[in-house]
Amino acid sequence: MLATVGLLSLLVYVVYGRWRSQKHADDLVELDLPAGLGPEAVAELLETEGLVESAEAFAVFLRATGGTEGFLAGPHLLSPASSAWELRRLLSRSADRPTAKVIIPEGFNRFDVAARLHKLRVAGKNAFLSATTDANLLDELGIERGGAVGAESAEGYLHPATYDLPLDSDPHDLVRRLVTEADRRWTVLAAQHAAGVASLGAPPLGWGRRQVLTLASIIEKEAAVDDERPVIASVFLNRLLDPAFKPKRLQSDPTSAYGCLLMRDLPGCSDFNGRPTPASNQDSSNRYSTYTHEGLPPGPIANPGLRSIEAVLAPAATRFLYFVAAGGGRHTFSESLSGHNEAVRRRRDANQ
Repeated sequence: MLATVGLLSLLVYVVYGRWRSQKHADDLVELDLPAGLGPEAVAELLETEGLVESAEAFAVFLRATGGTEGFLAGPHLLSPASSAWELRRLLSRSADRPTAKVIIPEGFNRFDVAARLHKLRVAGKNAFLSATTDANLLDELGIERGGAVGAESAEGYLHPATYDLPLDSDPHDLVRRLVTEADRRWTVLAAQHAAGVASLGAPPLGWGRRQVLTLASIIEKEAAVDDERPVIASVFLNRLLDPAFKPKRLQSDPTSAYGCLLMRDLPGCSDFNGRPTPASNQDSSNRYSTYTHEGLPPGPIANPGLRSIEAVLAPAATRFLYFVAAGGGRHTFSESLSGHNEAVRRRRDANQ
């Protein structure tokens, strides 16, 4: 009898524990695990979600390997191709679970970050996006907010870098990790450009870090070459500071496109496919459109890199008020509307 029990235990540990389903590993499931579930209830939930073939067999495995006391309630990202042991490690967020190398490029917005984390099995995209808008978490991290609809998030504070992150991480912990890195980098930049921080913080702008990141995120989306970032920054700042430039609209296409990501039911976003359109630019109900609203949009539209932030803190000294794409990732800059219109005409003729 004891030999039989021992054999069954060995089968559970070795054979069933390592067995993998033939289901596709990319068919990931976002699971919200309730607190206090026992082995049978967890097994039934995982079977319902298509994560295990047999609730009965998985329940036996869980009981034989320590039950469910160490499982962490809340959001998990799981694969139906995982072995029983892998599922156990993920549900308990074991310290020895695998990690993934996650590259977050400069200019990724939080939706892009969420999609990449999901694809790499680090966190579910819906759970991560929810964490980026968690008011308690934003308060904990000291993220400035302005009461603007759609702007209350960690957008702009998720530092672009390369990270080594455990699979099925707590989305709140991921936001903390990215924001902490952004805070560290900001502290260094602000010290290096104390004069720029002071100048932007003084009247008439009165900007803090949030506004700096907002403009830096626009520059990140507009610039393709590093030496143009301070020049593009000067264009936007000149528009805001030049008393003769009215209305003070930045007229940046990427801002309205971000508004469509947040508010797809807006009239100007009905045909939105990820790229700005004349309709999205001219929709006055799109609070992010800098064609129909003066000044900065309600908040950052992406997560800027250090070079774009630095461009805002140390812009080029120019009188430019306009720029247009000139090809090869570069732009033609102009001080007057007539000069800008001529640059647009030359660009159009070159493309014909």
